[in-house]
Order: sequence, then structure tokens, then C-alpha cells
Amino acid sequence: MPLDRPFRLVSRQLIDGSYANNGNGRYVSHAAYAKQPAHYVRAFLLLQDDLKRLFEFVEPADQNLNCYSFRIHELLMRACIEVEANCKAILQANGYADDGFPTMYDYIKINASHRLSSYEVRVPTWDGAMRVRKPFAKWHDGVSLPWYKAYNESKHDRHANFKRATFEHALDAIGGCAIILAAQFRGEDFNSLTSYRTLEGGRDGWVDAIGRFFQIKYADDWPVAERYEFKWSDLEGEADPFVNFPYPPKPPRPTR
Repeated sequence: MPLDRPFRLVSRQLIDGSYANNGNGRYVSHAAYAKQPAHYVRAFLLLQDDLKRLFEFVEPADQNLNCYSFRIHELLMRACIEVEANCKAILQANGYADDGFPTMYDYIKINASHRLSSYEVRVPTWDGAMRVRKPFAKWHDGVSLPWYKAYNESKHDRHANFKRATFEHALDAIGGCAIILAAQFRGEDFNSLTSYRTLEGGRDGWVDAIGRFFQIKYADDWPVAERYEFKWSDLEGEADPFVNFPYPPKPPRPTR
């Protein structure tokens, strides 16, 4: 049976296949849906601005994907920290109990609630065939993310693994941030002066991401039984119309 209430911080297809038809996507703006969502949007927009500045020195092109530098390393670090922050916020909002030290073994569970592995992000002004990225694709098979692995390796031993912090990995990490925000808030940026909502049915399924730089193609393969089916106008007056996603619990750490 389709779901008659939305989960916290989880945007997904409605029963008609859209994400926001007939006003039924307005739940992302409800006060009980997310705690200070603009905090995460602002951090992403800073990353996006710095990536655009990097494009002034590193041409966004296939042949440059393997280049590396301290600036690129910095962007990879910051972007992965933002992905972690969003993942942790999603788990905590839905009552996931951890020991205070969540890892990607915890964060990968979010793929079940958000279907991140099915999202695509498109980079503008790109020269070559690699402008469309699927940063979370490996999660479909339960495999670790190459860009996150590069982040960990270059964080813990930068001297030995500096070359792992490539332009490609930084690009996927920042694109991953754009996706994880879209999978929570669609196009809502929570800025009362410039807030907007993406239109359904953009060109070939692509819609503007938050910040209007990247474009996003949302997951469109939700099984009918896992889609939302509600009339938001009947729920929006409630103080808390949301339910928690039932993430499997984290196994306890072994004791010595």
C-alpha cells in the first residue's frame, strides 16, 4: 500500500509519479519536517560558489578529471563533510540510534529511504561525455563510494594519498551534496527572498538543483507501494504530520 504520511527529511515520488503535483509536495516546507534546513543549504551554496571559481582555473572537461591540487583536495574534504552532516541529520531526525560515531556503514542505509543511487546530476558548461554523474550509484549494490573512499584515504594520510583527491572525486562529492539536498527538499532553498520550487516535468526530466547551477534528475523508479499517497491539505494543519522511516538498528559495538 502507498504511504499515507511522509517521512521526515524524505522526498519521494507521489502515487502519480510526480514529486509535487497539486501542492502535495509542500510538506518539505512544514516546520516539523526538518530542523534548520537552511543551515545545510547555505553550506552547499558556498561549496558551489567555490567550485565555480575553480572552473576558472581547471576547465570542466573530461581530460581534467584526474588532475589534483590543494584547492581540489580542500573542496573534496568540505563536500564529504557536508554529505556526512546531511546523512547524520536524516538518521537523527528519524530516530536512528547510533553510538555517536556514525560511519558510511550507517549512512548507506539512507539509500533505502531516499533512493540516492537512482539520482543523476548534470554539470553545466562541460566539455566531453562525463557531464552526467551518478555519485551514489555504487550504493545500489551495497558498494562503497569511490569519492568517499578517496576522501578518507587522503584525509588520514594526505602525503601518501594526495593524488587520490582528484577533480573527479571532488566533483562527485559536491554533486552528491546537490543530490542529497534535492532528495530532502527538492528545489526549496529556504530563503524567503529568493525561494523557489522546481517545476515538475523539466526538459527530459531534468530540473534545476538548489542554487540553479547543477541540474538534477530525480529517482523515478520508486515502487508504487513505497510512494506517497496523501492529500497534503488534509495534513498540513497538524503540528507534526510526519512519521519516522524504520531504519534497521545499528548493531552494538563488540565489548572487549
